[in-house]
Amino acid sequence: MGYNEIRDANRGVDPILPKAGIVVTIPSAWIPPPATERPCIVVNLAELRLYFFPESDITPITSFPIGIGDEGVDTPLGRFFIVDKIMDPYWHVPKSIRRQRPQLPAAVAPGARNPLGRHALRLSRQDILIHGTNRPYGIGRRSSHGCLRLYPGDMASLFVKAQEGMRVTVIDLPVKVGVKEDRVFIEFHRQDKHTVDVGAVLHLMADRNLLHRIDMGKLVRAYYENRGYPVEIS
Repeated sequence: MGYNEIRDANRGVDPILPKAGIVVTIPSAWIPPPATERPCIVVNLAELRLYFFPESDITPITSFPIGIGDEGVDTPLGRFFIVDKIMDPYWHVPKSIRRQRPQLPAAVAPGARNPLGRHALRLSRQDILIHGTNRPYGIGRRSSHGCLRLYPGDMASLFVKAQEGMRVTVIDLPVKVGVKEDRVFIEFHRQDKHTVDVGAVLHLMADRNLLHRIDMGKLVRAYYENRGYPVEIS
C-alpha cells in the first residue's frame, strides 16, 4: 500500500498518529485502468499506482503503489516503451537537482545512498525511469523529480516481469468504473489538481451503458466520500 491509499480509505483518522483502538480499512481491490495491448505497463498518476498486464488475459494483473513527480516536476503523460533494464544503476544527478543541492556529486554509485535502488527501467523519454528507492516513505506521494518510484521489493518483482520494448502508458484517470459478477463499482481519486464533475461521471456511465443499472444515491455518496477504492453502486 502507498501512504495515499491508507489515508484516503480512512478519512478522519490521523495518518501519522492514529489513536489506539481505531478500526482501519486496508484497501485490497482495484479497478484496473484500460489497456490496449498486452503485455504492457499502465501507470495511473491520479491514484499513484502502476499496473502490469501480462500477455495472457487469464493471468492475474499485478499492481504496485508508486511515488510520482512533485509539483513543478510532474511525471509526463504519454506512451513510452522500455529501452533498458539496469541492475545496480548509477544515479547521474540532474543539473536541476545539483543547482538546488550543489554538494551532490555528478554521479552516485550503487549503494544505500543511491535513490534509484537496485533496479531501474529506462523509458524512451530518457529523463524518466521506473526504479526502486532508498526512501520508502515517498511511496504514495508526490516525491520525485518526474521518475516513478516503487518499494524495493515491488521493483524487484516488476523488473523480472518487464522486458525491453514493452509499452508503458502514463495516464491521469481520477474516475474508474468496473463490472464484476453483474455488480457495478466506481473508484474515485480526487486529489490536488483533480476535480470531477458529477455530470461527467453520469456521461461516463451512459457511455458504458450502465446508467440504468446504478443507484444514484450510492453514486453521490461514493463521490463525496472519495475513498480511493472500489465502491458498489448497483
